[in-house]
Amino acid sequence: MTTDSSTYLALDAWIDAHFDEQVRFLQALIQVPTDTPPGNNAPHAERTAELLAEFGFAAEKHAVPQAEVLAAGLQSITNLVVRRPYGTASSAGPTVLLNAHGDVVPPGEGWTKDPYGGEIENGFIYGRASAVSKCDFSTYTFAVRALEAVAKPTHGSVELLFTYDEEFGGELGPAWLLKNKIIAPDLMVAAGFSYQVVTAHNGCLQMQVTVHGKMAHAAIPQSGVDALQGAVKILNALYAQNTLYQQVSSQVTGITHPYLNVGTIEGGTNTNVVPGRVSFKLDRRMIPEENPAQVEAALRAVIAQAAAESPGITVDIQRMLLANALQPLPGNQPLVAALQAHGEAVFGEPIPATGTPLYTDVRLFCEAGIPGVIYGAGPRTVLESGAKRADERLNLDDLRRATKVMARSLSDWLSAKPSA
Repeated sequence: MTTDSSTYLALDAWIDAHFDEQVRFLQALIQVPTDTPPGNNAPHAERTAELLAEFGFAAEKHAVPQAEVLAAGLQSITNLVVRRPYGTASSAGPTVLLNAHGDVVPPGEGWTKDPYGGEIENGFIYGRASAVSKCDFSTYTFAVRALEAVAKPTHGSVELLFTYDEEFGGELGPAWLLKNKIIAPDLMVAAGFSYQVVTAHNGCLQMQVTVHGKMAHAAIPQSGVDALQGAVKILNALYAQNTLYQQVSSQVTGITHPYLNVGTIEGGTNTNVVPGRVSFKLDRRMIPEENPAQVEAALRAVIAQAAAESPGITVDIQRMLLANALQPLPGNQPLVAALQAHGEAVFGEPIPATGTPLYTDVRLFCEAGIPGVIYGAGPRTVLESGAKRADERLNLDDLRRATKVMARSLSDWLSAKPSA
């Protein structure tokens, strides 16, 4: 399904005419913090719903039960769903869902801009989540507004889905909404990159490893068992595995090899005490070709073998997250074709369909049999955007162009009743 060229140009013109308003909308979203942890994100959902109401978009508020939120280590989550049906019940057509997440890692150090200021300088907007992925609250909202103002679709529907636990795996966002049958789209697009169409991504296994020894006075260390020494042996074994991972190659364009990162470590009680307990958290990225159960079993075996080299040491291993890799479903072709065609027309360059070493919530939809891809106004590269680093920023030209690509693509997907 395609739309005539005059409609594409009219969609572009509408977005150009309303772009200042779109940028103000994004600034307002950046200015409400959503640091996760601690994950008190319901206030941002309330503010987003207020802003959407100004456009005539009624947002359903789906608050996750507090007990589930606290069990996940967060404080509050309210997921938002905006449903925009077109035509009548007899006007069959796909339901296309557009998903972006509002939760972000805390700002960290080194910022030269206000992390929650939404400042604009030299064509960039700065702030935490400006690139990942409050920007796509803006992309998707204004693409739908342009669609309705210009193309006036008469078939199918669009759903905007704004969630708040992607940093913790999406289990209380898309997974919770799918499980409770609050959403059931035919196709979906999630926040991503300003010119690539991402069709595959890595999986992720996160674990907490706690090494137990026996506390003792530092003056008589032989009376204890040093948990830190035991942890060092385990860490060395894990880093040796990380070197071996470089010999394993993925066949997916954009994805290289597996890798492992130890992100946090803590333990001990005082300088003059042999540490009786040390805990660290690791992140193991899995390429699409790997089997998650085998990866986890292998890691546990490496840890157990290294721990056995330290008499008196015991280890507890807790799985924190298991996110499967994204494997493309055959039904994603209409998504890929439209985004590539309009991306090339708007950006003036070929648009690759590729994989990414990140992991996202899209996997949850594909596991439910819903074809999806990743596309939005986000960073051309994570490094370039400063995502998860100081001075995160988004090129406003990319925001404008990605919004045009989305509006044009939506017009194609909803332009006519599918043939029988």
